[in-house]
Amino acid sequence: MPIDEVKEKLKRGVMAAVQLPNVSDSEFEASLTELRELAKTLGFEIIRTFIQKRAGFDRTGYLGIGKRQEIRGFVNNEWVSAVSQENVEGGAQDSDTDIADQEIAGNVDVMFIDHEISPFQARTLEVEVGCEVMDRTMVILEIFHRNARSRAARAQVEIARLGYMAPHLREAAKLAGPQGRQRSGTGGRGAGESHTELDRRKIRDRIAELQKELVAMDLERKTQRARRQENQGLASVTLVGYTNAGKSTLMRALTGSEVLVANKLFATLDTTVRTLYPESVPRVLVSDTVGFIKNLPHGLVASFKSTLEEALDASLLLHVIDASDPGFERQLEVTDKVLKEIGADVVPRIRVFNKIDHVGDVAQQAERKMALRDKYLNCIVMSARQPEDVAMLHQKIVASFQQQFVETELFLPWSAQQLRKEIYENCEVQEERADEHGAFFRVRGEPAAVEKLREQFEQVR
Repeated sequence: MPIDEVKEKLKRGVMAAVQLPNVSDSEFEASLTELRELAKTLGFEIIRTFIQKRAGFDRTGYLGIGKRQEIRGFVNNEWVSAVSQENVEGGAQDSDTDIADQEIAGNVDVMFIDHEISPFQARTLEVEVGCEVMDRTMVILEIFHRNARSRAARAQVEIARLGYMAPHLREAAKLAGPQGRQRSGTGGRGAGESHTELDRRKIRDRIAELQKELVAMDLERKTQRARRQENQGLASVTLVGYTNAGKSTLMRALTGSEVLVANKLFATLDTTVRTLYPESVPRVLVSDTVGFIKNLPHGLVASFKSTLEEALDASLLLHVIDASDPGFERQLEVTDKVLKEIGADVVPRIRVFNKIDHVGDVAQQAERKMALRDKYLNCIVMSARQPEDVAMLHQKIVASFQQQFVETELFLPWSAQQLRKEIYENCEVQEERADEHGAFFRVRGEPAAVEKLREQFEQVR
């Protein structure tokens, strides 16, 4: 599909954010960039960003009244010259409104707020600005809702959405007027519940029902994983890290599979499992997990952590980090903390600094590589788009599983040559020779696998 055609389908949005005194410019810009990407994932093009520096959020409408008037003028293409109320409040930035702004103004569908705001603040903004308002929490919930595929993921997201929705019912009732406050008793009289109270009770009941379903699904998943591990005994690798660090691209490169790769945040929420390619001995399963994000809504924390359960079953973690992101150190700390909280900090880990090709020129890339390798011993610095880098990581993954391998010789009589396939599937064959009685194999493999083969061959002699 042509790029121009895609752009035509994008809805138009504006962003607004308050920078508090304790937030650095780099942190603030990183948060805005992330919200812009979140909006893009929802199908919006951000055509204008409004920024205001304040000591605190306005209790009524998050932004100061002057800034709200400025945004209203842009959203409705009114361009009324408003008195700069921000100067009185102290700290508002100039609007920088010019001819270019006038050309793109109007027809705005949504205003995105880079914080979680109260229902009352959201209502004030919608009334005063004249368009729908979505705060950061609502945006992330909507993305999770659209991308959840499995039954468990859908249930977890619905719980978070219902928890977010409950406090907003009161404001919705105010907008509905007297009808929103009517009682549900006979004929509208008596001690019945209001429509809002009924809706809240329904939400509580639904959340309780979903939580029971999740407990049952959790037990079922644990049983299935235990059975799978017992029957297959496969080595497993799990990718963890922030969203948009290139995990899906790396997953595709390591497995040769058509994993969804999109320049979007939360392109998928459900764990994807594929086999490491080219296949190795032992055979290795590679799984992806949902990416981390800054300021994850509280209601989604439990949902998010449950998607990381795959990491608990892994034999090895690949912690994927965007080497080109100036804030990667903070992201690294958050990932380490969450993995520790779920008990995955004991799983062996390789730090993979991805997207090194996004760091300046060749000289700057070499400098960054050296600095990262000095600070993070045994890390991998690479680009998932460079085949030689992927091959290097592939080799390190396989080597980590072969550390405990033993080397020995197996004998297979000519009468049981149908079992040759078992040797090549479970061991690395270094040499093969034969005499009149059968074939001799010099192999390297896991102690348990080698011993199992030896016992099997003894039975067919």
